[in-house]
Amino acid sequence: MKKLFAIAVLLALAACGRPDPNVTALTYASPYSATHPFSRADIVWMKWIEEQTGGKVRIHPHWGGHLLSSNENMLEIRHGVSDIGMITPMYARSAHVQRIQPSFYSGIGDIQQQVAVYRCLAEEFPAINGEVKGVRILAVQGGNFPGILTRDKPIRTLADLKGLRLRAQADTADVLRALGADPINMSMAEVYPAMAKGVIDGVVAPADALRAVHLADVGKYFSTLKIPRGAYPGRAMSLIAWNQLSPEYQAIFTRGEKIWEDAMVRELEAALISGHAYAREAGIEEIAIAPGEQERFDALYRANAFRISRHLEAFGVDGNAIAQRAAQLIERGVPAGCGVPK
Repeated sequence: MKKLFAIAVLLALAACGRPDPNVTALTYASPYSATHPFSRADIVWMKWIEEQTGGKVRIHPHWGGHLLSSNENMLEIRHGVSDIGMITPMYARSAHVQRIQPSFYSGIGDIQQQVAVYRCLAEEFPAINGEVKGVRILAVQGGNFPGILTRDKPIRTLADLKGLRLRAQADTADVLRALGADPINMSMAEVYPAMAKGVIDGVVAPADALRAVHLADVGKYFSTLKIPRGAYPGRAMSLIAWNQLSPEYQAIFTRGEKIWEDAMVRELEAALISGHAYAREAGIEEIAIAPGEQERFDALYRANAFRISRHLEAFGVDGNAIAQRAAQLIERGVPAGCGVPK
């Protein structure tokens, strides 16, 4: 009898560990911790997907960057290292349009407008999403406007940028270089150790990053110079995994794009308020930019956007047309229906 009971227990345990054939299990990978604002938005989306599928699709997150790299995450998702993940196409060497197109958003109003303009541009210019191959884009990500956090030197005028080595994305790099700074393109995950070691003097980042990446530990001054920013594909799924979904589930994931994007907007807006409060509590000094310097920076940024747009001609892309259309959308507003997930 004891032997039969032991066998029954073992069979029950084996059944518990056996995957349910009626449940689709997918992996999700992010370089951030589960408490980061990006990750909180990710969790909102995951729960929504599970609710909409009645628990038949379950997403298992892997936080902290142990699955995907900073620069080749699109390639890694494409080949199934993770089914779904956070992507940063502007860091991929072959993504020339994705690296430059965030430069075209001068005068943009808020995060929702960033996302809408990106989606509209991607619909009209196939070259934009043409660089995001082998994956299905699940969300477009905008962000809060960056300022400049520095270790030792406050930035009150554009002249104060001279000689500083700053982490900045490609859309800002040429403007900073023209002002005498030395911009470095690296992922946010690398910024903390780089600032701590003095490899860089500061970072172009929004206030929400101060708390999210604990940058108050390595920076003393935050300049309120408002740097324009655009949107980019921020979450993606491998086409291998996408094509294994039923049409019903694909439709749910498509509807989920707006759920994910709206969750990111809420989390980013809350994080911005929290970031400013964190900076004050941590003793970071917020430095107001001198009168007239913001206007001067904006003019340099706009001129540079149209200049670098022509670099895309070497890759068979009419970058100037994309830049012109972006400026038109920002000035006149995004047409109804343009940029809405299909």
